Amino acid sequence: MLNVVVLVSGGGTNLQAIIDAVEAGKITNVRLAGVISNNKNAYALERAKKHGIAGTCISPKDFDSRAEFNEKFLKAVDEMHPDLIVLAGFLVVIPPEMIARYRNQMINIHPSLIPAFCGTGYYGLRVHEAALARGVKVAGATVHFVDEGTDTGPILLQKAVSVEQDDTPEILQRRVMEQAEWRILPQAIDLIANGRVSVEDGKVRIR
Repeated sequence: MLNVVVLVSGGGTNLQAIIDAVEAGKITNVRLAGVISNNKNAYALERAKKHGIAGTCISPKDFDSRAEFNEKFLKAVDEMHPDLIVLAGFLVVIPPEMIARYRNQMINIHPSLIPAFCGTGYYGLRVHEAALARGVKVAGATVHFVDEGTDTGPILLQKAVSVEQDDTPEILQRRVMEQAEWRILPQAIDLIANGRVSVEDGKVRIR
């Protein structure tokens, strides 16, 4: 049974997709051990509570230094004994020591087909604004392992989504979530939980 900890900053729609998939048996061999947010008002914490999942808030704003926050944040993660950490819309820079400790045990969902529209500054609605400004015909989402860069880790799954002529950033964001993010993030967790994923020479192999 894989212990999964989910990190989230906002509403938690990707968290809900994970919870729904676990409860529907689409994700197997998984226990949702806890949810951590940097935002005490994040609806994600309410979602966790409704499903009997431990939830806590640890915010950089509550500490005098980033180093102190990093220490407390990593301690909170460690105490949940994760086998897999899932970044589901988490807008805090992950401490380097945490990346090292959980190498190839931490995944992130990004709302574009990496390497397009990713890296520093590309998050949330900004990704879709940039995609539409460039006039792309295909958008999508990517699940990747987390490394020291921003959206630079080994790619696990990707799913393409069509861009329609009259899309607004908000409409495209919703379509990417519904048709890509909410599908491939649960799929990625299930693959990992069932021992079907390995990382070799910086690339993901799925058995």
